[in-house]
Parts: sequence; structure tokens; C-alpha cells
Amino acid sequence: MQTQLAHQMAFALTDDMMFSGVVAALLIGGLAWFFGALISIVGSNLSGGMKLVWVAFAFVAPFLGCLLWFLIGRHDAQRRLGIG
Repeated sequence: MQTQLAHQMAFALTDDMMFSGVVAALLIGGLAWFFGALISIVGSNLSGGMKLVWVAFAFVAPFLGCLLWFLIGRHDAQRRLGIG
């Protein structure tokens, strides 16, 4: 009985550690994506006002703002310069 309980507790600890690792990886990845978007926005050749709009949107809605920057804004900034 005690052996079975010890095995169940060991598996529970392993599951908690895996969950914590996944959460930590998602958090670090999300932060990297957010800061990557901010660096990309600031480094773009958009006007100061448009940069401010994109940065504000990234801070107000971090996931959606970054996603839209990488899908729409970055391409639009390159198109305005004749790059893309």
C-alpha cells in the first residue's frame, strides 16, 4: 500500500514539474515574441506616429498586436519602401 502511494506521489510530482516547464516555456516564448515585435516596430522605417500606434497596440493587446504586426504591419512597412 505504501509503495503504491509513493509511486502515485512520484508521478504527481513529475506531472507538476512537466506542467511548470511547459508554462515556463510558453511564457518565455511569449515574452521573446513580444520583445521581438517591439524591436521590429522600432527598427522599421515607419514614421514616428505609426511606430507609436503599433507600439501602443502591442502593449494594449500583446498577442493580437504582435500577431497583426508580423502579419500585416511589417509587410506594409516594407511595401511602402518598395522592398517587398
